[in-house]
Amino acid sequence: MTHFPQPHPSRRAARVQLGDSVLAAIRLEDGRRTKAKLQTISVTGGLLQLAHCLAQGDFVEVAFQTQAGPVHGMAEILSPTQKQSNGVLQAFRFVALEDDDHRRLRTSLDHVVDRNLLGLKSSGFSTY
Repeated sequence: MTHFPQPHPSRRAARVQLGDSVLAAIRLEDGRRTKAKLQTISVTGGLLQLAHCLAQGDFVEVAFQTQAGPVHGMAEILSPTQKQSNGVLQAFRFVALEDDDHRRLRTSLDHVVDRNLLGLKSSGFSTY
């Protein structure tokens, strides 16, 4: 069954800052592919570092690896937030995740948040 992430109206989903270590594969509607670095992730979306800006409103497939396994979902590209010398930061929101992908994402996020609360350095995410 497919999960359609819905933001909570009064509370933002917990976000995990990942830095430059997690690679994500992006497939656009026309079949083109590009790579990105996942900067921030939550159960409702995230922030990508891309070489080139994608069009706001584009629907893409996003895939990345976590310690709980691969996560693959459909996402809508939001407006770019910041241009950098090595590309652009651009937000996305998940519009559909299979139940297993949602479970792996939530498990990985919970793992990172729990370890951070304990003061331990660890990531539930890994490079592709």
